[in-house]
Amino acid sequence: MVLKQRGPAIELHSPTEDVLVSPGSESLPSIENAPTSGSGPVEGAGGEERVKMKKELGLLEGVAIILGIIFGSGIFISPKGVLQEVGAVGTSLVIWVTCGLLSMIGALCYAELGTAIPKSGGDYAYIYEAYGPLPAFLYLWDATVIFVPATNAIMGLTFASYVFQPLFAAGCSVPTIGLQLFAAVTICLLTYINAYDVRLTTKMQNVFMFTKVGALVLVIVVGLVWMSFGGTENFENAFENTETDPGKLAVAFYSGIFSYAGWNYLNFMTEELREPYKNLPRAIYISLPLVTGIYVLANMAYIAVLSPQQILASDAIAVTFAQKAMGWGAFVMPILVAISAFGGLSVHVMASSRMCFVGARNGHMPEILSHINVNRYTPMPSLVFLCLLSLLYLFISDVYVLITYSSIVESFFIMLSVSAVLYFRYTRPDINRPIRVQLWVPVLFVIICAFLIVVPCYVAPYEVGMGVLLTLAGIPVYYVGVVWKNKPEAFENVLRRVTQFCQKMFMTAKEEDGGEE
Repeated sequence: MVLKQRGPAIELHSPTEDVLVSPGSESLPSIENAPTSGSGPVEGAGGEERVKMKKELGLLEGVAIILGIIFGSGIFISPKGVLQEVGAVGTSLVIWVTCGLLSMIGALCYAELGTAIPKSGGDYAYIYEAYGPLPAFLYLWDATVIFVPATNAIMGLTFASYVFQPLFAAGCSVPTIGLQLFAAVTICLLTYINAYDVRLTTKMQNVFMFTKVGALVLVIVVGLVWMSFGGTENFENAFENTETDPGKLAVAFYSGIFSYAGWNYLNFMTEELREPYKNLPRAIYISLPLVTGIYVLANMAYIAVLSPQQILASDAIAVTFAQKAMGWGAFVMPILVAISAFGGLSVHVMASSRMCFVGARNGHMPEILSHINVNRYTPMPSLVFLCLLSLLYLFISDVYVLITYSSIVESFFIMLSVSAVLYFRYTRPDINRPIRVQLWVPVLFVIICAFLIVVPCYVAPYEVGMGVLLTLAGIPVYYVGVVWKNKPEAFENVLRRVTQFCQKMFMTAKEEDGGEE
């Protein structure tokens, strides 16, 4: 297949027929008889081949995606966020259990949403269906500008630091530019792998899932052995000096919830999930109880081996734990943490690109981002776009500050997504709901989220205000980029040329029957 330029359109010639693809049209035709390398074609009516995202994910892959996101590097690096706010080890364990239960309640709601609205895009798709394009665009704006690329950058830097740190003598810091360049190479590599073949990525995720679970099981077993030999003194007076300030307790909840973040990411890829009505809820039901149990036991192991002061002083708690409890075997832990960070970054790159892809499909981002590669059937332009943004954030010094600003806003959008369960129960009572949760489940989740959103407004008003301002900055972008249809002809011509160039570079076409089940 070759590409030729003909006037304002791109002509794609295959050995069998010609198909004209016009980037400036409202709906681009799909490309039939595309090469079958990679994922393979989808048969259309009369045996035709369609350019369409393929259903490559089964139950194991679904579980691997959820665990791959949740079991990033956070549980290995800094669980001290909860302890430093509540002041007592017993209370911190209660927070971990409560955060797990809250995540499970939220996941039940997402199971209903994901099976009632079987579209990729997660929160974006549900907010769009329930509350319309502007709230959905503002979520997409926050996610694209801040959440996704900043998280990719931080995960890449974390992986780089764990690869390089063992190569430097104690007390020597790794050069920042070295970390940034290695993180950049890692992000580009994972983007390439995700663009090349979804099946290869999911196979990697399965391996990473077992590695991460194995690393945490190792921590738990070492902790249990430590306690069996009498190492339980850190649990004495476990609730002494517990913090009672509601603001600090809310911040502690945020630290815990952040470590559970990712339980909704499989919903970003619903259209690529085989038998989503079965596998989506099953993957959620398997993953969340497993995560909660492992998190609580891992924190108990940390507390058994390390004193509260040692936990608060450590920037990489799993490594400090291994150095004290595992002796000569401590070298294994940095390797396992690095693998976990690499796997978490890989699945984050894969899942978040689908949100960008669906947003473009709805006209909320440039059209080229809604295209897929005709050979590999992957959203290659979206992957490359997010890769470039992530590389930019690697060299911004205040990335962590931006995430702090936007964390409250992200919680608000999650609350908005779950409230869609209630909204659809009222406005669309007759839609098919293969999973139907009890009404008290979304009500309880929304109430708890509202509390966690309101309380930080007086604890950290500046951070909340900045997050709101960053979100509101998307409103003029929405009206200029989406609502304003009669843009200057010169601008339209430039956009058309960019679309044509990207089509030729990435060998892409618009998906046929996008979003249909």
